[in-house]
Amino acid sequence: MSVRTCHLRQIVSLDALYDAFSHQLDLPRHFGRNLDALYDSLVGDVAGPFAIVWHDSNAARQALGDDQFATVVELLEAVIDERDDVTLELKP
Repeated sequence: MSVRTCHLRQIVSLDALYDAFSHQLDLPRHFGRNLDALYDSLVGDVAGPFAIVWHDSNAARQALGDDQFATVVELLEAVIDERDDVTLELKP
């Protein structure tokens, strides 16, 4: 089975993050565009396996702020803990 890859690039806001996931992983129409809904969709709505590659993550950290960036990374790590068919790679 092939692995789909979600490439996160130029993430300067949560809206940009939601757009990237929505377009690349075909999140459902009912996706609520908030972090709780993102977690729910990544855990329950997206068929795996899939990889998340966050390009320019240092720039995203600056744009989002340390706290918000850390919250998003923690959410993605929680998705990985919940599923055995998802990976995350942060590229500076």
